[in-house]
Order: sequence, then structure tokens, then C-alpha cells
Amino acid sequence: MMITMLAVAMTLAMLIGTVFGLREEAERIKVESRASQNQGFGAHRSR
Repeated sequence: MMITMLAVAMTLAMLIGTVFGLREEAERIKVESRASQNQGFGAHRSR
């Protein structure tokens, strides 16, 4: 029973960590995408 509870707790911790990691990665990609869109013609305009 204790091993099962430990496995469940570790699984939930890994899932939560994965969600936060994916969210951080998506935010980084979004920022990089905005930076690449601001290069070239029209770069002086603010959005």
C-alpha cells in the first residue's frame, strides 16, 4: 500500500513538472516568434 501511494505521488509530481515545463517552453517559443516577426520591414512599428 505504501509503495502504491509513493508511486501515485511521484507520478503526480512528474505530471505537474511536465505541465510547467511545457508551459515555459511554449512561452519561450512565443517570445522567439514575436522577436523574429519584428525584424525586417515595419520593425519600427509597435504592436
